[in-house]
Amino acid sequence: MGAKVVRERMTARADEEIVMFLVGMRITRFWRVDEWLPVLLAMPRMLRELSRERARGMLGYRLYLGFARELTVVQYWSGVEPLLAYATAADAAHRPAWAELNRRLRAGSRIGFWHETFVVPAGSAEAIYRNMPPSGLAAATELIPAGARGERLAERLRPARGASADG
Repeated sequence: MGAKVVRERMTARADEEIVMFLVGMRITRFWRVDEWLPVLLAMPRMLRELSRERARGMLGYRLYLGFARELTVVQYWSGVEPLLAYATAADAAHRPAWAELNRRLRAGSRIGFWHETFVVPAGSAEAIYRNMPPSGLAAATELIPAGARGERLAERLRPARGASADG
């Protein structure tokens, strides 16, 4: 059973810097299971590791399937430094998985792979949830009443748009 649906109008606590890391793969040749299945299975191992070892800095994640041939993972991180540290850590699952993916790509595999990284300054993220369980950024940080950050989008993003001329 999933998380409890919250009926009220809610938002995510976003008063610290957040790093959004999006990573995905595309299966280009379904019949080449030997190419894509090992790559696909590496991601759950890393996500389990990061979920167990919260001190590494991943706050949460969401998985998305697109048209049965694409997988995207949206990850929320506490900062750039923890993300970079995990990517290069000798004791983590990422380095061997990255080396194996690159070996496969150099050998001619046609697995599609991509990632994007977005640094979101403190106060610059905005979200609204209604009739939803904690989801996305709110599941990674904290679900709070929308009014705590402002009733309107412009109010919730005010810190991101800079201070007034009077300071």
